Amino acid sequence: MTQYQAFRVELKDRVAHVAIHRPEKINAMNAAFWDEIVDIFRWVDETDEARVVVLSGDGQHFSAGIDLQLLAQAATQLGDDVGRNADRLRRQILKLQASFNVVDECRKPVIAAIQGYCLGGAIDLIAACDMRYCTLDAQFSIKEIDMGMAADVGTLQRLPRIIGDGMMRELAYTGRMVDGREAQAIGLVNRTYADRGELTDAVQALASEIAAKSPIAIRGTKQMIRYMRDHRVDDGLEYIATWNAAMLQSADLKVAMAAHMSKQKPDFAD
Repeated sequence: MTQYQAFRVELKDRVAHVAIHRPEKINAMNAAFWDEIVDIFRWVDETDEARVVVLSGDGQHFSAGIDLQLLAQAATQLGDDVGRNADRLRRQILKLQASFNVVDECRKPVIAAIQGYCLGGAIDLIAACDMRYCTLDAQFSIKEIDMGMAADVGTLQRLPRIIGDGMMRELAYTGRMVDGREAQAIGLVNRTYADRGELTDAVQALASEIAAKSPIAIRGTKQMIRYMRDHRVDDGLEYIATWNAAMLQSADLKVAMAAHMSKQKPDFAD
């Protein structure tokens, strides 16, 4: 397994565990983070054995968001020409967006396990995941507004589809903290747990359950869900018909049916 500066990665029982590993810096997202997350999720996408991803943060907190030193460094690179500054900043923002697009576009389900702080850029990150779970003491905030800027790495684009437009606007305009209990109430997370131990056990059990399903069926389901975010119902029905015209010929269908009839647990190929 490749060693990373900002992450700890492990593949076990068909579940890829991806942990932000900068606990001494509250898992702030430094330069290495933004490059390495792209490599990690490309590896996940290309590794058939990895069927599900659990994304977490080491230490007491999930992540405090973008490393402020990275922002300061970007500011020092600006010159006197407004046009060239704008072009440089735009390219940098698009690069950061691409780092979270790979999470959203990953063919495998991505489950976020959140404890402690989940601030700023960390909200952008979990919004790109399929499902989110947290501890009761988790703290969420769209913190960019308090830094004099608009969130620009996916929160304002993805979060309305998760918690609704009105609630997203409230959190984005105020930057106020949301705890685990409220996060579940507004739909930001699927479920809350009393502590980190319970959270880890529950997310691992969920990941294992998904990993035991047909990988062809899981990937097709995720692709259809993503497609429907930006298309009409009739477009989606046409797409799933074309998709399943090929995928229903997979051996997984026969394996699943045989297992169901014999009341045995199916064993699908990677």
